[in-house]
Amino acid sequence: MILTLEEAKKFLKVDFDDDDDEIQDCIEAAEEYLKDATGKEFTIENKRAKRYCKILVNEWYKDKGLMEEEKRQKRVRFSLQTIMTQLKYGD
Repeated sequence: MILTLEEAKKFLKVDFDDDDDEIQDCIEAAEEYLKDATGKEFTIENKRAKRYCKILVNEWYKDKGLMEEEKRQKRVRFSLQTIMTQLKYGD
């Protein structure tokens, strides 16, 4: 596990429990995505993997329709791509 539900809710600034299942689904999908993309398993100690999952969970949770202004999408994609490259080829 890279990211806990509590960490994700804090990052998302969610202080209610109604969306816990949705947030947990986003966490699990983000961790699966990271594993499939890098071929590596990451733990909660890896700060870049944690940041990657937080960003991805935020994008998926906040923008369920995946419709967002182009400038923000490009910035997020660049951040995720940079972190992914480091995770894929780093230790």
